[in-house]
Parts: sequence; structure tokens; C-alpha cells
Amino acid sequence: MEVLARGLQFPEGPVALDDGSVLVVEIEGGALARVSPDGAPSRLPCGPGPNGAAPGPDGAVYLCDNGGLAFTTEDGIRFPNALAPGNDGGSVRRADLATGTVEVVFTHVGDRRIGSLNDIVFDRHGGCYIVDTTHGAVYHADPAAGSIRTAVDGLAFPNGMGLSPDGTRLYVSETYSGRLLAFDVTRPGELAGMTELYSSGGAHGFDGLAVDGVGNVCVANLARSGISVISPDGRLLREVTTPEYDPYVTNICFGGPTGDTAFICSSGRGILYATPWPWPGLRLHFAR
Repeated sequence: MEVLARGLQFPEGPVALDDGSVLVVEIEGGALARVSPDGAPSRLPCGPGPNGAAPGPDGAVYLCDNGGLAFTTEDGIRFPNALAPGNDGGSVRRADLATGTVEVVFTHVGDRRIGSLNDIVFDRHGGCYIVDTTHGAVYHADPAAGSIRTAVDGLAFPNGMGLSPDGTRLYVSETYSGRLLAFDVTRPGELAGMTELYSSGGAHGFDGLAVDGVGNVCVANLARSGISVISPDGRLLREVTTPEYDPYVTNICFGGPTGDTAFICSSGRGILYATPWPWPGLRLHFAR
């Protein structure tokens, strides 16, 4: 496992780009960082607490923001421990990498203020699913149409999210329960048939996730300082751990020249790792 970059400010929401660079949000720094293949980051300020990122069909990067978090340090690990002063809710933002402009797209779902957003993923139709951890909900939005609505609620601290390769399943991780949930996507934005794909009984502490090219759900495991690989039929296949222990390994994405390099965020230590993945990777919709 190679260290691609150090000194990042709680990196999350990685997105691999075709030029070999990797985008990560920096939650503490309030920035979208573009890490070049040589490890040098360039930063675009983008909000008080960017938490997840995904490329959209219009070429922009869409960010889900948690409204800002306060951080502390213990034993060399930097981590969030409370909401930042003045945090009155999250938002969805649109970042244009070409112009450097960032705009707020959504702050409310109906009459309710959006809570602490955590992850975002686009389907092939150009709509996106967004996790609201505070409200225990998954939203479906069409940024081009300016619409957003609740797709499912009643979840217990949902965190990471990803779509199966064929788009017929949406996976959602719950942090404190240690559950990985699967929903049937009956049509864009419509979810049904929630099942518990895997449960650690609360032992793991799941965070962000990505789905690889064979459909394995690769979910960040806070308790294990790495990634748990869970098959589409709910079997734990492997646990990949980081060389330096970090209880805040938060997310993963796939890219590289052949698509099978995993980029892993060791957020508490501010590290972005790159490592060969034993299964094919999966390209995000609209990644460029």
C-alpha cells in the first residue's frame, strides 16, 4: 500500500479522474483537493464541511456538506468530535473545476432543513442519491431539474452509499449498528425491498463505501482501520488494513491506468493511500 499524499485535512469522498489525479474533500479544511499523481494537492475552497463528492453529468463535481465539524487530536489522530459553532445544517453544492466557482444547489427537502450530509452517488440517468446522517434518510435529487425528495427514511446513522454495477441495488452502511443494507432500485429514485446484506452486530463501525467491478461492497471499517469486502450475497471476503493504524479510515474509490487501483482515505492521519485491488474496479458514472 503506497502513500500517495500526506498532510490532508481529514480527506473523504475520493473520486479518481482520468488524468491520474484523485479528488478528495477535506472536511476540516473546507476544500476540494485535487491530488496529482506525484502527491501534490491543489485546493478549491468549497464550504464549511464537504463530506462526499461525485462527478455529475454536466462535468461539475457535486458535494454533500455536513455544515461544519469541530475537530480534536488524540495520539496523533485528528478527528471530528462535535458540530462546529454556527452549523445550522448541511447542503448540496456544485463545484466547477474549470472556473473554480462553487454554488449551493439544495439546502432543504420540502420544508425541512437538510441535516449533516455524508455521501453522494450518481446513477447513469443523471440523478443522484444523497445520505442525510442526521435525519436518517436517503434523498434522490435531479440537480438539472432542481428537484430533491426523500427516497427512504427511518435509518440509523446512515453513512456510506453506492450502486451495484447494473444499478439495480443501492447499498447503505450504518455506522453504529454495523449493518450494510441493500435496497432494490425499481426505477430511478424509487427504492424498495430493504434487506440486511451484512451485520457485524455493531462491532465494526462502517463508514463510506464503493462497489467494485464484480459487485463486491467495499466498506470502510473504522474498528479495523481498513476496508471490509462483502460479496453481493452477503459474505465477508476480506479485510484490507492500512499500514499505519487509523480508526478513521473513511472511504475508498477505484481508478488508475487499468481501473483496479484502490484509493483509500486514512482521514485521521491525513493520508491518501493507493493500492492494487484484487478485483476489477468500477468507474463512477460521469467521471472524467
